[in-house]
Amino acid sequence: MRLLPDTLFGRLVLVLLGGLLLAQLIGAGILLHDRDAALFEAGGRHKAQRIASIVRLLDAVPADQRGTLLAAVNGPDLLVAFGGPPDRPESGGRAAARLKVVLARWLGREHPLWIRVDRPDADTRRPASRRPEPPPGWQPPSPFPPGFGPHVQPGWGPGGGQPGWWGGWDPDVASQTRIEVRTRLADGTWVAFVHHPPEQAEGLPGKALLTVAVLFLAVLAVSLFTVRRVTRPLTMLATAADKLGRDIHRPPLAETGPAEVRRAAAAFNTMQQRIGRYLRDREQMLAAVSHDLKTPITRLRLRAELAGDPAFQDKVRQDLDEMEAMVNATLDFMRGAGGAGEPLRAVNVTALAESIQEDQEELGHAVTVSGQAAPYPARVVALKRCLNNLVENAIRYGGAARVHIADDGHALTIRVADDGPGIPEERLEQVFEPFVRLETSRNRATGGTGLGLAIARTIARAHGGDLILRNRPRGGLDAILTLPR
Repeated sequence: MRLLPDTLFGRLVLVLLGGLLLAQLIGAGILLHDRDAALFEAGGRHKAQRIASIVRLLDAVPADQRGTLLAAVNGPDLLVAFGGPPDRPESGGRAAARLKVVLARWLGREHPLWIRVDRPDADTRRPASRRPEPPPGWQPPSPFPPGFGPHVQPGWGPGGGQPGWWGGWDPDVASQTRIEVRTRLADGTWVAFVHHPPEQAEGLPGKALLTVAVLFLAVLAVSLFTVRRVTRPLTMLATAADKLGRDIHRPPLAETGPAEVRRAAAAFNTMQQRIGRYLRDREQMLAAVSHDLKTPITRLRLRAELAGDPAFQDKVRQDLDEMEAMVNATLDFMRGAGGAGEPLRAVNVTALAESIQEDQEELGHAVTVSGQAAPYPARVVALKRCLNNLVENAIRYGGAARVHIADDGHALTIRVADDGPGIPEERLEQVFEPFVRLETSRNRATGGTGLGLAIARTIARAHGGDLILRNRPRGGLDAILTLPR
């Protein structure tokens, strides 16, 4: 099973999306890891300002008026009470240490600080919807330690210094983070501040998820657009290279886009010009060779007519006919049997095959044609020559030819079958080479020139298709011509 896409576009998109998704996951992990600490620290700074303000107020008012002040500053988010010095070690890590530095800067050295942060474990922390019902007869706890109020007392009282020192059973409080700050006033009185930061939702917040999704979709859209723009010139270059084999005179590529694409298009256009110039030079050279070869052949014919021996004249004329046929076949093959100079036209392939059938029947050969196909864009003369070579080959070795035409919308398939002896499997490809013949007598009447199949395959490939030979299980040979739509 293929795991990677087959196209460059698909692979680039996969790499970009994979990297983007990995970056998003790492970013989300960092956000989750640092979010609680950041929120705790931000909230702690706000509370630190409030605690520092309350301490200054308590230092500024007489001791008998501090109770009224505490009653005014106490609230659900911050509890303040008087008591004794701390009897437990500090805790809270980096966040508690930073909070202590901020408070020390605002309060000064004359106010010693003690800070403890107690966080509930995973078993204690519960969503509000899952917390148990309070015990029967439970009443909300007092905001102050048992036996204490918003006034100065000599100690912390029963259970002083313990978590939940204000008494009572409160699962909401027990499952929250608890920040306790104690400091000493200017007259030696210790005061305690207790704050429960609001619990944060587990996992990524909705807005964070929405932000990640929007960012992902935006980068995805830009990536698809950019990768498509980058890979489109490669697709155009591949298409042009494929069409170049069919039409060397096709319009050149547009030399636009990035520098690398422009250089590739310019190199392709230069290659097309050089190939076209080479083909023109070769055609001119072959035309000259053809003229130079036909001239001595014609002179030999004239001289043969002057010979007095009729038997000698017949042998010379036979040799000259065979020589001229071989020269013409060789020149046709070298000139490019694909018909590069012939324009493409829509061809009724069935009618073309039937015309070959009529020509062969006039010569006394049995040829049948079956099947239908939609018009196919081809070089008519070249395609007719290809089919005629296949039919003649079938007649020469099988005595008759059967042509079947099939069209599935994606490709045109023409099958030429005969009932001859077939070809050894190891020579099915070898017979497509120029001047290779299975018949070794070199007699043109029985073996031809050895160029028919080579020319037929050249024409097929010039149309973007191919020609193969296949032995049938019950004897005979199939020549299968496949031309893509």
